[in-house]
Amino acid sequence: MHTAAPTAPAARRFLTGPTGLGTSAARRHPLSAARIPVPELHCPPPLRDAPALGAEVNDRLVAWAARTGNYTGRLDHLRDAGFGRMLMLVYPRTDDVGLLLAIGRCVVAAWAVDDCYCDDEGAGAAPELLGTRLALATSMLDPPPFSPAYALGLERAVRHDPVLAGLRSAREGLLARATPVQVARACREMSQLFQSNGAEAAWRTSGRLPTVWEYLVNRQLDSFACCLALVDAAEGYQLPAETYEDPRVRRAFLHAALAGAIVNDLYGLARENAAPGQDFSLPVVLAAEQRCSLANAVERSARIHDDLMHAFEDAAAALVPGASPELVRFLAGLRAWLGGNRAWHATSGRYRGV
Repeated sequence: MHTAAPTAPAARRFLTGPTGLGTSAARRHPLSAARIPVPELHCPPPLRDAPALGAEVNDRLVAWAARTGNYTGRLDHLRDAGFGRMLMLVYPRTDDVGLLLAIGRCVVAAWAVDDCYCDDEGAGAAPELLGTRLALATSMLDPPPFSPAYALGLERAVRHDPVLAGLRSAREGLLARATPVQVARACREMSQLFQSNGAEAAWRTSGRLPTVWEYLVNRQLDSFACCLALVDAAEGYQLPAETYEDPRVRRAFLHAALAGAIVNDLYGLARENAAPGQDFSLPVVLAAEQRCSLANAVERSARIHDDLMHAFEDAAAALVPGASPELVRFLAGLRAWLGGNRAWHATSGRYRGV
């Protein structure tokens, strides 16, 4: 993610990073970031690698993005990111192209919100419009019951905004392949992601670097929870709603979601630091708060990832005795998703060769 320089004085100061003792490590050093390898992580290997399936899903995702108007002029970048390969890796127990495509549209639609609303002014991001845009984006996940007279205004907004059109199309496509409970669950997780986008924008415009704990709170919302929420849908069954909401299950789920997000921080560090403007990641906020080098912060971030993975595995193991077959399958699906997520980040054109 990245944002071009805002014009507010505080935001201009933030372009060179935070100031004061110990904060120099948080400033942008694109070359040094590009040379920092991702440490070995405690993460399972992917359960499969089926390049042909990934390529087919990827081609269809790019075609869908073109139809909705998303990533106009940047479809090659979308293709190179390889979201089709991601879906093939993280949902290894299905080869149903249509089902993977239905889930993949949600993934690409969520990424488009981040890129086009939050991070890239070249793609239309504007800090002063973000709050309104995120509210409209959230309405695509739970359409308001307008009378026809007022619905026309929303329809015009959707026709003129590819991001909104993509979100609506993604939700409608998912409804055709998943249960209403699964769709509602995924939409709730995605709406929390949009909430986190607003918090990150506030840090940017105020010129304030968050503390590590603040960052992790927000990163929990800005995680891959909406993807993990569809593990059962991808495998053709439904985890009962009361099981999904069980606090013990939720704890395991959130450990997995945050671990997956830190993988994104680690593999995306060079890309984010090479972009103009200020972005946030766990290594960056750790380097500033703990007054260490960026390389050392990467090592510390990797340890936090591993701690989260161990916590997920412990929580999952504690749930298995006496668990329903659906829950056992769901927990195994979360683990498989994490292995595929790391494998995709290590090979995606979005993060490679910065």
